[in-house]
Amino acid sequence: MRKPTRTLLAAALVLGVAAGPALTPAFAAERPVVSAAQAAPADLSAVVAGLPRADATAALVRVGGTEGSWQGGAGVHDLETNAPADPAARFRAGSVTKVFTAATVLQLAAEGRVDLDRTARSYLPDLVPARYATVTVRQLLNHTHGIPAADMPGGTVEEWYANRFDVHTPEELVRSATAQPREFEPGTGQHYLNIGYTIAGLIVERVTGDSYEHQVERRILRPLGLRNTYFPRGAAEITGPYNHGYQTMRLDDGTTGLRDVSEWGTSEAWAAGDLVSTTADLENFTKALFKGRVVRGPLLEEMFTLPKVPDFPSGAPAAFSVGLSMKKLGGREVWGKTGGRWGYNTAIASTRDGSRTLVYSVNATDAKGQDMNKTALRLMVAAYGLPE
Repeated sequence: MRKPTRTLLAAALVLGVAAGPALTPAFAAERPVVSAAQAAPADLSAVVAGLPRADATAALVRVGGTEGSWQGGAGVHDLETNAPADPAARFRAGSVTKVFTAATVLQLAAEGRVDLDRTARSYLPDLVPARYATVTVRQLLNHTHGIPAADMPGGTVEEWYANRFDVHTPEELVRSATAQPREFEPGTGQHYLNIGYTIAGLIVERVTGDSYEHQVERRILRPLGLRNTYFPRGAAEITGPYNHGYQTMRLDDGTTGLRDVSEWGTSEAWAAGDLVSTTADLENFTKALFKGRVVRGPLLEEMFTLPKVPDFPSGAPAAFSVGLSMKKLGGREVWGKTGGRWGYNTAIASTRDGSRTLVYSVNATDAKGQDMNKTALRLMVAAYGLPE
């Protein structure tokens, strides 16, 4: 079953929640802004004004690039004290983690240690069974592998909350997924799931003899100076300053309301979604990635190449490349990645030439829902314009 993590303005985009015209081509002159009411482009300011509200308790936003930049934040640190949201807060980046994983595998490919056309089974013969013998590393990264999701307990947010501290190993997840029949012939469809990136993380470990986390730290976090980005390594809490995340669910008394979900284990996500970061770090990473400072040479094109296969099961054109996804907004291509963990929605996005970048963290009360969070959607539209 497709996990509810949302891509960059996915096909289920609900345009009706986007209010106001698109952002004008030129931004205000660059200067730090910690309040959405100060020197903000009108549309972005309007989007984050008035937090907290039903769909979000806080939002942190950074827009950059050659067209100008803006930083804004609104909302509260937590609903108990109603203290202002910390603009430097850490948050769960969710599936934005996949961009870091893809970049690490592409670096290994540049070094000749990973072959994108080689099968995953050839690297992990003890984990990938014969029924998936033809799945390649590239297919893992662009979601065309046909491997279904791992069988996880629970079917509601309340059940997942009750199991939030359960620990799942990557090997356990791979065995669960590959024990099932394939969804389609590898390379003939695209289905966005975490499992391909779980297998990719294990390939990183197998070819380097090192932990996945340390490889990402050594190759990306340290060289770029991303000091506030880290892997939880099994910890359920966020270390350092963070704004609390809340999720709408059924409470113990039978009513529906908000529950603090800031502490939640992420072992089932691992190389597909357990990174913790800040908007400043993700902005620096996005700019470096699009400038070719993270993945160099021809291999960078893998991140900007959509496979020519249909989405499974809708039949729509594929929207995911290696690590990223693409949507046409305001008349131009915007590449990026969204991520969702309970209580947190995150995105990085950029035009290919880097003229306009966007990073946001929204403390969404409906994170991982079937529809894109309204505040997150309006931020995307305000920064780039309406989709075609």
